[in-house]
Amino acid sequence: MARRLRIAIVNDYQIVVAGIAAVLHPFADRVEVVELDAKAPVQSTVDLVLYDSFGQPQGDAVPLDKIGAVAAGQVVIFSWNTDPRLVERAMAAGVAGYLSKGLSGAELVAALEAAHAGRRVVPKPDTVSTDDFGRWPGDEHGLSAREAEVLALICQGLSNQEITERAFIGMNTVKTYIRTLYRKIGVDSRTQAVLWGVEHGFEPVPTRIVRHPRA
Repeated sequence: MARRLRIAIVNDYQIVVAGIAAVLHPFADRVEVVELDAKAPVQSTVDLVLYDSFGQPQGDAVPLDKIGAVAAGQVVIFSWNTDPRLVERAMAAGVAGYLSKGLSGAELVAALEAAHAGRRVVPKPDTVSTDDFGRWPGDEHGLSAREAEVLALICQGLSNQEITERAFIGMNTVKTYIRTLYRKIGVDSRTQAVLWGVEHGFEPVPTRIVRHPRA
């Protein structure tokens, strides 16, 4: 019987890493989540690091040198943004794979196994990512994952132009997400949105959860 794949899940938000871990739990016979890191570098010995791009640098801007005790070739990016240009920039930087949030839990496990085996794993050109994988800050208040990410970037102090560059989406799309998220959380200014975000889990808190690998 093959040894289970040992992975760490990385994102600045604990709710995000915990949500992915919950989705992977039914596949514990194939994948073992040994560490969950929110705004903290990986310390455990793992086969792969699954880097969730929610609210994070993307493509070749992913801070591979700060993720932790792993080589670039051990990092797999997990994102709803599957623009082919962004995917190719990330792969050129040396990551082991780039996975879409349009995958099911079973498909995610299979893709991680393929990436660990050295196969090129990237989204298909017609991949459509969904907003319903795992959890994210603000989901209980009706924010979609994409609206929540824009709010997270606003709370980080980014301008609309900087959000387009970080999230790799157009200015009109950013403005649309801002309008819809403002309506959902009942605010009408950027300052009010930041205050709401700070009160509702959009301020990252460094957290590390280490799970001792089972035999």
